[in-house]
Amino acid sequence: MLGLRLLWRDWRGGELGILASALVVAVTIVVGISAFTDRLQRSIVADSSHFLAADRVLRSVRPVDEALLTEAGRQGLAQARLVNFQSMLVAGDAMTLASVKAVSADYPLRGEVTVADQAFGEAYAVDAVPEPGSLWLDSRLLPLLDVGIGDDVELGERRFRVARVIVTEPDRGGSSYGYGPRALMNLQDLAATNVVQPGSRVDYRYLFAGGEDALASYARWLQPQLTPGQKWLDLKDSQPTVARSLDRAERFLLLAGALGVALAGVAVALAARRYSERHFDHVALLKTLGASSARVFWLYAANLAALGVLAAVLGSLLGAGIQQLLFGLLGELVERQPSALSARPFLIGIATMLVTLAAFALPPLLALARIPPLRVLRRDIGGGASALSSLAVGVLGVAGLMWWYSGDLLLTLAVLAGVAGMLAVAAAGAWFLLRGGTRLGMQAGSVWRLALAGLRRRARANAFQVVVFALSIMLLLMLALVRGSLIEEWQMQLPDGTPNHFLLNIAPDQLDELEALLNARAIDFKGLYPMVPGRLMAIDGKPVTRAVSKEDPTFEDQRMDRDLSLTWSLEPPPHNRVVAGEWWTPEHQGEEVSVESELAERLGIAVGQQLSFQIGSERFEVTVSSLREVNWDSLQPNFYMMFPPAVLKRFPGAYITSFYLPTDQKLFLNELIRRFPTITVIEMDAVLTQVRGIVTQVTRAIELVLALIIGCGLLVLLASVQASMDSRLQESAILRALGAQRRLLMGALAAEFALLGLLAGLLAAAAAELAVWLFQTRVLEMSYVLHPWVWPAGPLLGAVMVGSAGLWWSARVVSTPPMQVLRAL
Repeated sequence: MLGLRLLWRDWRGGELGILASALVVAVTIVVGISAFTDRLQRSIVADSSHFLAADRVLRSVRPVDEALLTEAGRQGLAQARLVNFQSMLVAGDAMTLASVKAVSADYPLRGEVTVADQAFGEAYAVDAVPEPGSLWLDSRLLPLLDVGIGDDVELGERRFRVARVIVTEPDRGGSSYGYGPRALMNLQDLAATNVVQPGSRVDYRYLFAGGEDALASYARWLQPQLTPGQKWLDLKDSQPTVARSLDRAERFLLLAGALGVALAGVAVALAARRYSERHFDHVALLKTLGASSARVFWLYAANLAALGVLAAVLGSLLGAGIQQLLFGLLGELVERQPSALSARPFLIGIATMLVTLAAFALPPLLALARIPPLRVLRRDIGGGASALSSLAVGVLGVAGLMWWYSGDLLLTLAVLAGVAGMLAVAAAGAWFLLRGGTRLGMQAGSVWRLALAGLRRRARANAFQVVVFALSIMLLLMLALVRGSLIEEWQMQLPDGTPNHFLLNIAPDQLDELEALLNARAIDFKGLYPMVPGRLMAIDGKPVTRAVSKEDPTFEDQRMDRDLSLTWSLEPPPHNRVVAGEWWTPEHQGEEVSVESELAERLGIAVGQQLSFQIGSERFEVTVSSLREVNWDSLQPNFYMMFPPAVLKRFPGAYITSFYLPTDQKLFLNELIRRFPTITVIEMDAVLTQVRGIVTQVTRAIELVLALIIGCGLLVLLASVQASMDSRLQESAILRALGAQRRLLMGALAAEFALLGLLAGLLAAAAAELAVWLFQTRVLEMSYVLHPWVWPAGPLLGAVMVGSAGLWWSARVVSTPPMQVLRAL
């Protein structure tokens, strides 16, 4: 009953207002950010599975055992089938090679197919597949075959009616058979065409969709059953560029949420410490009336627990409302209904409340129990908790929360390393405030002298505030830097004019005519590179036993059983960078080779080593003269091995190039194929549209999350300013009683907070650079670039933010009548 009476008295007297507000806002922000990022992350991942037209895909070079599919049905997975192959389409005297996809009635399991009623017409979504006996053709195939909707086209031994124009499919580009002019047919008609024969190059795909647990269970059962030529695919295997962007976005959202946890914890810590310090007198009075230390401890512990439960409930409700509001504002960001709200964000909110109360409120609470009764007579006896011990416990608590929330120890350590560096520099700043500089007295005739005197007089408290301000600004800068780097890298990967078409199998005698045609149409192509199939056999005489593949993460366990596309060039490609060794010159072309750097690292290849290759029946050796860094996401011709012309020119081969073609010029491809029927055209524009769409989604999501974190940072700033409000009120009352004007006091407050913000911003800039370097290089696996703009922006941001927040929140310091403050002492 005593505890309830004290709790009610504190509530009516406004003592709990700050702590309760900080707890509610902290839980609200943590739940809101966690729920928003959790749902958004799951929604984006779900949307990204449209790239597969399913959640998982079983790919095979031959039909699989039906027992595998029966087991999938037993585990509750939805299924669909498709077969990819290339075949000739014939209409009268016209014929052309097309990429044909035969699909079952349930295709697609994820995403949607869009069609049109005429070539290059307006697209709309359908939830069906072609009827038996009908074909859906790519817009470009209609003029190429000189047919229209309702006309007949022959495929193998079967005649089909052209029913619709196919515009997009969710998994377009997920297979090497998926490029070029497209035709979609019903799987029931495949046998009647008699196109697929033993030995035909066919890609069988079995699509699965269901819950993550069911998919994981089926995958564990399936993996031992797989035979050579079969592979279980997820998004990373099918679309590595998209998967890499999603992975980095997911890590950023985890980072943002973890920093939100850290900022919320700091806000609670400041409010809890102030609450305990304001109860020193109450505890001393209780002890003079006979209360024991244990009773005092449990009294306030019960009060804080009750307050925490109230804050958790109210904050969870507000957080759920905030995330729902954010999804309402997203509009078209997520194409389909967002994933359902899970219990995890609410558990994180409750855990945040419990851990922050235990980590930050428990040390002052223990100190309250040690307050001696003599405090009633001697107000100078504090008995408060050690700031260092409180800080240590708080850092451990916040670090644990960040680790638990993000699930990434490396990410947590990267942030803590930046914080540790900032604390070290802040310690030096605190020493200067305590011992350095000129001794300044209480000279009220100068704004700056008064501000500097206040800084020195509250040196320890100001040093702590600098650390808190710097932590908030550092986290904001860090998020801004990482966000900028991510978006900049994505834009660099897919800038306007990125090549969206490849030409393969270009014969040497077609080079001049093809180049003339592309130049006549003002098409910027990315060079003509020869390709010679060859195999790496040995490194310094030791046979190569590991596969060469950038997509397959298990390549180290497989034998090398495929040819590489080898090429030659006098100059390195523009998007390649030599990182070791030297490139050959036209005058000095030896028996040498340039190797892609990541492959070289995996296979242990270094400059100067001897590599043995085999092309056809001929085997030869070359020396590694350089290593190249290759941007595989550039959508330009890239190669693992590049040779001087003198080494490979004697071997027969075909050429490859890539170019950008606007959508309104797609009919140029028909002219190209008519003039060069043996050239293979690979169309990547649909894939690029999908990739740009997912990048746009995660970019907008990142910006929204960043706005939430800025709100969290402002909360910490206000809580920190409020923590020093009591002493400022007393000082202001004394100065005004001695004749100081309000303008002088307001100017001194503005100068004091601006100086604190300036120092905090400088510390934050240095700490943010350190943390971003660790996060980008170790977590995101990106190259690091110094950010010069951060060094002036950090101090300026600190001075403006801290100065404005401090001045606004401290307005009542000079507006409160001095007599009212002095009577309360």
